[in-house]
Amino acid sequence: MPNSDADLVRQKLAQARALLAEHDLDLWLTFVRETSLGRDPALDLIYPYDLTWQSAFLVTPESALAIVGRFDADNVRRLGAYDEVLGYDESIRPLLAESLKRLAPARIGVNVSADDPAADGLTVGLRQVLEAVLAEANVGPERLISAEAFLGRLRGRKTPAEVARIRRGIATTERLIAEVGERIRPGVREVDLAAYLHARLRELGLGTAWDKHFDPIVNTGPDSVPGHAAPSDLVVAPGHLVHLDFGVQQEGFCSDLQRMWYVPEPGETEPPPEVLRVWQAVRAALLAGAAALRPGAQGWEVDAAARAALTAHGLPEYRHAFGHHLGRVAHDGATILGPRWERYGRTPYGVVEAGNVFAIELGAPVEERGWVYLEENVLVTEEGVEWLSTPQEELWMAR
Repeated sequence: MPNSDADLVRQKLAQARALLAEHDLDLWLTFVRETSLGRDPALDLIYPYDLTWQSAFLVTPESALAIVGRFDADNVRRLGAYDEVLGYDESIRPLLAESLKRLAPARIGVNVSADDPAADGLTVGLRQVLEAVLAEANVGPERLISAEAFLGRLRGRKTPAEVARIRRGIATTERLIAEVGERIRPGVREVDLAAYLHARLRELGLGTAWDKHFDPIVNTGPDSVPGHAAPSDLVVAPGHLVHLDFGVQQEGFCSDLQRMWYVPEPGETEPPPEVLRVWQAVRAALLAGAAALRPGAQGWEVDAAARAALTAHGLPEYRHAFGHHLGRVAHDGATILGPRWERYGRTPYGVVEAGNVFAIELGAPVEERGWVYLEENVLVTEEGVEWLSTPQEELWMAR
């Protein structure tokens, strides 16, 4: 097994043990089965491979225990991350019940959440199995509480090794964006630009940061559908704004960037004034949001700063959050830098911490030209933000 994967698991387990006391938890329990058919998102933090039988990972402030099927046990042991690895044949129940009796936790954090999909991996069926085991251990189900807040901080506080992987993925993404930018010219279709990037990813042995069907997202001109639509047969034409939303998955971590070009009409040496006005307003709003992104801020406050800066220029509000965590997936759970809309639940009230990595994004339409959208990737530090991506500071001119 790659040593780098084992190192990441050991680092996250050390973080988990330290965080338990901060959240008044005696035990964090991750309970899974046949991960190829449904993987708990939290499992990736503490075990990077598949499991076949019912498995339980028990983390306390003092130790980490794994109870897994006999044929998975050696893989867990090779990580060198768990103080104890127990294998079973017929049933996990006796070992899990005995372990719960021995540990006698008063408060057990489990992976359930109404708002955060990254913290909601325990299925209804497995919870029923778990409650039966708890009864055998004389542990009442009232001791189970949501590990949502704990998991948000564990997932969000990136270790230096995690940040290093994200940096490398961003660098690859920027290199590929530069390549595809050389191919933007009148007559090229959205699907052609996407196909080029897919071919390059195959050559490099890399994956997409989200569904390949619409990674990259490519938009040219006013008739292209913004958002999560797949690239179409629309053709790049003079006077169009061309927008690219692209992320790669590299070394188990993701990037997520958006970049812009203007396709000049005959005789133009720079974009028209209205295009430049919207470009400058969008960039100024992105910078206003970045300035508000610092430890202690709530997610909705950061979004409000960016949103106010954009609408102050007479542009419409964007209909999504300003930012999201970035990590093992493009939308990495926990705190959303977004408005206090029902669809985001409690996530906009999450508190930003040093070590968080966010993708920040917003945009606005330009009549008869298309959309101006920008997205950058940043690391939160004690002082504010560090730009992990190289910010696009001017609207690029296509050929």
